[in-house]
Amino acid sequence: MNKLAVLGAGIGLTAGILMVTRSSQAADHLDSPATMANPMADIGDVYAWTNGDSSKINLAMTVSPADDGTRHFDNTIQYAWHVTSRPGATVRQAFGASGTESKVICTFKSDTAIQCWVALGTTVKDYVTGDPSGPTGATSADGKVKVFAGTRSDPFYFNLGGFKLAQQTIDAAIAGSAITPDAAGCPQLDMGTAGMLQAAVTMKPTTDVAPCKANHIDCFDSFNVKAIVVQVDKTLLLSGTDTLVSVWGSTHMALGGQQ
Repeated sequence: MNKLAVLGAGIGLTAGILMVTRSSQAADHLDSPATMANPMADIGDVYAWTNGDSSKINLAMTVSPADDGTRHFDNTIQYAWHVTSRPGATVRQAFGASGTESKVICTFKSDTAIQCWVALGTTVKDYVTGDPSGPTGATSADGKVKVFAGTRSDPFYFNLGGFKLAQQTIDAAIAGSAITPDAAGCPQLDMGTAGMLQAAVTMKPTTDVAPCKANHIDCFDSFNVKAIVVQVDKTLLLSGTDTLVSVWGSTHMALGGQQ
């Protein structure tokens, strides 16, 4: 997923936009502060799903991988979800068609002071401000937007030790000519090797695989992140008779604080 992209300046006329100073690609969970100058701008994952009756769209973004409890939201970073509304009854139909993009954007003054808005072009369709840190978060005046932000367990599931074991197994097999890559560079696996790899990625590591501890098949089960979760009434994000959306997230770091 893309982490950083320039947002339309038109939105800035209404709600304030931050100047982008750096760019990065892809989701990750193990960057160090040396890799990202500010871990609070480092996206771990972006999630999107509907509530039980499909009347609302939930958007979540995790940042600050391996959060150590000393990091805080502040006014130097802007968080955004880019939500494209698409026609079609199936995913295949939807992603072959053009769409209408809305943005859900959040900025902070502190851990207990947030503002978020839903915008279509230069039009702000809803706005919420308040303290997002409590169990019920903050809610907009019309109740169509709710937001929570705070420390949570990292929901990402990954067996890092098993993955590395599988990687070592396949590398050794290629080096020993036990298997050979095809024209595209993909290894051609026999059933025995495929079974070994499947066993590797499901095996609980017996030793530490930094930064993950031994005997943890879910490497990140003891890690925390900062999570921002926004619930938006679907009428604010769907265009016309559209029924499907695609979502990606971005963070934006500024030269200075929010204006």
